[in-house]
Amino acid sequence: MTVLSGLEAVVGGLLVFFVPGFFVTRALFPEWELQGRGALTRFVETLTLSFVLSLTLTVLVGYVLLTAAPGGFQAYWSDPVLEAALAGVAVVAFGAGVARGAFRRGTPVRSPDESDPGGPGAWELTRELDRLGREERRLQRALQSTRGSAEEREIREHLQRVRSETEELRSRREAEYAE
Repeated sequence: MTVLSGLEAVVGGLLVFFVPGFFVTRALFPEWELQGRGALTRFVETLTLSFVLSLTLTVLVGYVLLTAAPGGFQAYWSDPVLEAALAGVAVVAFGAGVARGAFRRGTPVRSPDESDPGGPGAWELTRELDRLGREERRLQRALQSTRGSAEEREIREHLQRVRSETEELRSRREAEYAE
């Protein structure tokens, strides 16, 4: 019986708990950037999903080895069949990730005609719609307090302009999403 070295323990632990899940995660979600805006959130998501997927893959590969081996399968450090199978899964997932562009430097390049309707301008549009909503509520309160006065017609016209501007902004944004 051999003594388990520290390096074997680290490599085995990484193969069981992290590496296959990390490469599968990167292959499945190549657009998840681990730098820049939102990097911390994506890092935590990737780390968590890597751990869960690695454990799941370990159980699945262990089950396949158990049922496929003629005499059964027993995981021994001196017979690292499970680790070799998990390393194979990791290599295949790494290849798929490379093919999908998960390990490219920089942000993925988009074609000029490819737009992101939820991207640039979405925050400004939301702020403008909020501002118009507040203005509409203010005008409705003013209209209630000026019933029968000379200002009522002017307030109604202003309210109608605010409502039409709101509707125009919403319909333009919906058209962007429909494209």
